[in-house]
Amino acid sequence: MQIEKLSNQIDAKRYLKELGVDGGGVNILASKASSHIIYIRDLHVGAANILKQDALSIGADLAVPKGTIIAATPTVNCILIATTAQLKTLSKKELAQPFGLKILAKKLEDILKIKKSKTVEVMGVINANDDSFFSASRFVNTEAVDAIQKMIEEGADIIDIGGVSSAPNAKSVDAKEELARVKPILETIKAQKLYERVDFSIDSYEPLVIEHALNSGFKIVNDITGLANDEICKLSASYNARAIIMHMQGKPQTMQIEPKYENILSDVYTFLEQRIQKAESFGVKDITLDIGIGFGKTIGHNLELIKHLEHFLTLKKSLLVGVSRKSMIDKLSASLPKDRLPGTLALHLEAIRNGASMIRVHDVKEHVQAIKIQQALDAI
Repeated sequence: MQIEKLSNQIDAKRYLKELGVDGGGVNILASKASSHIIYIRDLHVGAANILKQDALSIGADLAVPKGTIIAATPTVNCILIATTAQLKTLSKKELAQPFGLKILAKKLEDILKIKKSKTVEVMGVINANDDSFFSASRFVNTEAVDAIQKMIEEGADIIDIGGVSSAPNAKSVDAKEELARVKPILETIKAQKLYERVDFSIDSYEPLVIEHALNSGFKIVNDITGLANDEICKLSASYNARAIIMHMQGKPQTMQIEPKYENILSDVYTFLEQRIQKAESFGVKDITLDIGIGFGKTIGHNLELIKHLEHFLTLKKSLLVGVSRKSMIDKLSASLPKDRLPGTLALHLEAIRNGASMIRVHDVKEHVQAIKIQQALDAI
């Protein structure tokens, strides 16, 4: 007899099929092989006691504070621990229960519907400004075209062009100056029809710049203000462009001055949810969400967002993460931008593991290779 401890990250269905398990049994057993940890805040204490009993009755559990059973406080925070199979049962049970448990039941259903993408898009970064924090990403027209060609050869799915730095304390630039910086690159892309070889994204929140890019064959609008400007919503809709909605607290000039949140996951989630509704009201159909690593957030906020990225998949949109060579890596490992590639790869692979399906990077070749290796591991 041989006994092997398998990783919790395996494709359980594949193993069960190889074992020769009956078709119906595969789904049932696979649902028991995966577990969920769900943090529930401000739950009515009566609901907590009902949920605790319902969870225990099916083999799951609900961690609650002392005093919950005697209703010492009107609401409590708690943690639900359940397999997929148990979560399915609970989502049905709680639909008939009071104290807001119907709302919880619907949220559990959303969690059960989460599906992580099996493909990852790599977005390469080209900056047409001279103050980007990473000097190796700065290019003028002919250099930019060479860099684009190189990124295409290295396997980039998207190339993001920007003319203004959004790093902390970056200087403001008016729309005309921003357009002057990127216009030569945009016109070359259009003239050489490079948009037929790779998708292009415009990193801007200025309608003047965005419209010029869309007229040059660009298909993606990457807006760090999260579509705050109605005109950008209209442009994205009229050109049928994919809109990337990013969360940022404050402005680049002020965002890193003691950023604070009541709850980082809930606050960012609510912002993105509201901006999705706004975008869709204007007719924007293709939306990707960016949690905004480093945009008005502490290191702790950034790490928490990456670790619990799966939470945002209940918004039913693809997720972009961009940590490439950012200063949080320096603060964690004391390194200059030129030395931050290893830290970047570690954070991006963790983000992919947790649900990201697009990664914004300075180093295309290295990321394409790392993602292929990670996907090969995940297929086992």
